[in-house]
Amino acid sequence: MHKLDRYDLKILRILSEDGRVTKSALAEAINLSVTPAWERVRKLESAGLIQGYRAQIDWAALFKTQQVLVEITLARHTAQDMRRFEQRLSEAAEVGFCYATGGGVDYIVMIRARDIDHYQRFVDQLLLEDLGIERYFTYIVTKTIKADASGAPAGLED
Repeated sequence: MHKLDRYDLKILRILSEDGRVTKSALAEAINLSVTPAWERVRKLESAGLIQGYRAQIDWAALFKTQQVLVEITLARHTAQDMRRFEQRLSEAAEVGFCYATGGGVDYIVMIRARDIDHYQRFVDQLLLEDLGIERYFTYIVTKTIKADASGAPAGLED
């Protein structure tokens, strides 16, 4: 992949905000004609920088759910222990995201549960599976202030 220029960065920002933007609207937004703009999109896809297009679903509006943030620390930090834990969480339908972090905790996880009882049964099951969880701290989400689905860093085009 060639070095990204301002056109590529604008394309990435626009698509991260609206994956359904038309070819002509995208081209107009970046001040290129349709064909060169779309060729750039294809190159960004081929390079793996665009990993897919998806709908952002408001699951809380569709189903009554509780979001719970959990800080998790493992007892041991071997590659095998971490891989086993990460594999299990990546397969769990309840897990909205799981980030490995540096600092005081090993992982920050967002769990979607029908209610607090469902959440606790899920965590109890993880503990029974002996995934090496040393401790966990639970934080109930009471209100969403901002949720940026694009994930684009600030100042992307600067």
